[in-house]
Amino acid sequence: MLRSSQPLTGPNRKRCREDEMLLGTVLDEGERGFIIDTRSAQAAKQARMTGGGTEPKSSYPRWRRLHRPLERGRPLQESFIKLVEACNDTSINMDRWLSRLESCRWLSHVKAALSTACLAAQCMDREEASVLVHGAEGTDTTLLVTALAQVILDPSCRTLVGFQGLLEREWIEAGHPFHLRCARSAYSHARLKQEAPLFLLFLDCVWQLSRQFPFSLEFGEHLLLTLFDNAYASDYGTFLCNNEKERCLCKVKETTHSLWAWLNQPGEKKKYLNPLYSHNALVIWPSVEPQSIQLWQGLFFRWIRSSQYLDEAWAEIERLVEGN
Repeated sequence: MLRSSQPLTGPNRKRCREDEMLLGTVLDEGERGFIIDTRSAQAAKQARMTGGGTEPKSSYPRWRRLHRPLERGRPLQESFIKLVEACNDTSINMDRWLSRLESCRWLSHVKAALSTACLAAQCMDREEASVLVHGAEGTDTTLLVTALAQVILDPSCRTLVGFQGLLEREWIEAGHPFHLRCARSAYSHARLKQEAPLFLLFLDCVWQLSRQFPFSLEFGEHLLLTLFDNAYASDYGTFLCNNEKERCLCKVKETTHSLWAWLNQPGEKKKYLNPLYSHNALVIWPSVEPQSIQLWQGLFFRWIRSSQYLDEAWAEIERLVEGN
């Protein structure tokens, strides 16, 4: 699986022989590959006017392009804000609340992300084909799809250490602009143009996987909540800045502590492990039917609903597992 930004074909349909050769060498003789573009065909076409675009079929004859549009900007942030507002409004009845939940479209974004990740995983697992994923810059929805596809396909990415490595590789080192995307929370009245909860959407999708496959992920919900908190406000430097260049200039690694080092301390690590975990070497194919995608109550209701009983249930499960 490959990931990249969009090709810079522009309105004059410029070619890049080096890029064509690079993608050609990925495929063995007779093989075909898939390009999953996380923009709509119309958006990709419009991008040509500003220098971007897509891979022309004539120049990439062995690659089939599939458009699976995923929201990455202002509409996604507005969806997040509307969901938080709905979850905090305890004055409305159930019918009205369900209507607000549907209208915010957050669960639709979750479904779209999981569906696209499944498509990428199916191309690799069932078609045994190479896959290139890109959007515009390749640092938002591109990373969402490639990271989720790896969790679906690779059991090592479902371990605590493997998942940390996945985040480091697919989000941090790949240049997801955390500083711009997570500048403020959903409670802020400011509406910053660059803000969007792409990383939260990824964590929500992973939570959906953990709920549908409760034995297959070594870590539990507590880790996902901790990652969400630290992406927006942290005592650690792991999610600071927008890319590796900025982190080097700011000397983040020299002047801050790593979140991973803290999580992996023996006393802390136990809090994040799933006591029901059992290694599963198989691919985990999630259902994306509407009845299968649920609201992440542990996150969106965490400030208005006590988790006491759930915490007690997990403690009892841990006690029983350790007893055996």
